Amino acid sequence: MGLTAFSGWQSYTSPGPLSTDQDIVVPHGNYATTLSALQNAGVVPTNWWSSRVFSIALVLTRRDGQLHAAELHFPAYASIEQTLWILRHGKPVQHKLTIPEGLTAWQIQTLIQAAPLLTGDTPLPEEGSTLPQTYTYLRNSSRKDLLVHMQTSMAQTLKQVWAERESGLPLSNPQELLTLASVIEKETAQPDERPSVARVFYNRLQKNMKLQTDPTVIYAITQGKPPLDRPLTHTDLQTVSPYNTYVYTGLPPGPICSPGKAALEAAAHPAKGDMLYFVANGTGGHNFAATLGDHNHNVLLLRKQKTSH
Repeated sequence: MGLTAFSGWQSYTSPGPLSTDQDIVVPHGNYATTLSALQNAGVVPTNWWSSRVFSIALVLTRRDGQLHAAELHFPAYASIEQTLWILRHGKPVQHKLTIPEGLTAWQIQTLIQAAPLLTGDTPLPEEGSTLPQTYTYLRNSSRKDLLVHMQTSMAQTLKQVWAERESGLPLSNPQELLTLASVIEKETAQPDERPSVARVFYNRLQKNMKLQTDPTVIYAITQGKPPLDRPLTHTDLQTVSPYNTYVYTGLPPGPICSPGKAALEAAAHPAKGDMLYFVANGTGGHNFAATLGDHNHNVLLLRKQKTSH
């Protein structure tokens, strides 16, 4: 009897056969279903004695809690003792999905739909309604539910940024701030430039000048299904669309992408200054100008830089 008990304890506490850390789906069912899944995954040895030890240990430790059906993380060589603890107390594996800044609703829908561990179809969200960031989810979570979480995150962030915005901005509501932030997001990838880009747009709005921003034209042409895969032409700038800020004065009728929090903050807290223009500087940033003459000079510098390469 003592030898049997010793052998059982040894099997209970000895390293198991799993050679590497693994995330394993433990299905719903009785203990036999759980044991079978663990043996098939290589966590628990498949021999009769190990199965017996697992079953007895399960009964003797039942006061420690119920076994959970979930995707759980098992370390290499987990013993039966460790395995039972994980089945009772282990946290379900969290998977991640990152939504980059500046994607359109169509791109975000495509990204969520492509995530293999989610279930169901992804509705097409309203443009700009999802907050770009990294989200965690459990295996077999609903795509629709994850999208709702992304939209709730944007709604909460936008509400906070709007409440803390600088006073005196020529905006009527949070949606207009979201729209402007989406244009800022597409105009520059340089974090320190966003407030300056915001100031240019605000100055132009206050002077009733057209924003004349290329990303709105691209959105008008692609209908939010980028990329355009070619430079804009003079004809493109005459595209008849309310999103075309070369044709229509004021903000476009809605967002052209989902801006990140930094772009929202830039729209809410623009830089100081009287600049009305900006143009690429050839090194990933922009040169800003308050007068058309200075702007034309910056454009000439860019052209010279391009021809010299």
